[in-house]
Amino acid sequence: MAANEDLSFPIGRFDGNAIITPAMRPSAIGQIAALPDRLREAIAHLSDAQLDTAYRPEGWTVRQLVHHIADSHMNGYARTRLALTEDNPTIKPYDQDEWARLADSRLPVDVSLQLLDALHQRWTAVWRSLAPEQFSRTFHHPESGPQTLDTHLQHYGWHSRHHVAHVIGLRTREGW
Repeated sequence: MAANEDLSFPIGRFDGNAIITPAMRPSAIGQIAALPDRLREAIAHLSDAQLDTAYRPEGWTVRQLVHHIADSHMNGYARTRLALTEDNPTIKPYDQDEWARLADSRLPVDVSLQLLDALHQRWTAVWRSLAPEQFSRTFHHPESGPQTLDTHLQHYGWHSRHHVAHVIGLRTREGW
């Protein structure tokens, strides 16, 4: 694995084809529930200059990363709700790199941290309320095909850890 690959995927790539068992659900839900606090801890006491530092060469800044997590998790939450209330809905993809270039990605990180607090309380409540058979409900992603809520849950548990690891890795490399 190339050095830049390590910086892109510090906890490894998500395997969407991995076998998922019901026993894996509580851990993934816990990772999603913990994300706002873990992210806050990861960025604690960073200056604006540090927040505006890319976490890897040609990557987003820490500030953009925080806002990206809010963008992604808002979409993930909406997709969860769609899959629970519609029969295999087709979801709308978005260009995360273009979203990261929009003006709101330069706002103070507290804006997205507050959003993540509320969003994750609601999303976690939904995940914890599901009956076992509901995890097999699906949505259709135009780029990657059908996805079960079980896979979606595991992906966002991974996503929560993945981006926190980016910030922790940068802090370690920079001695912050």
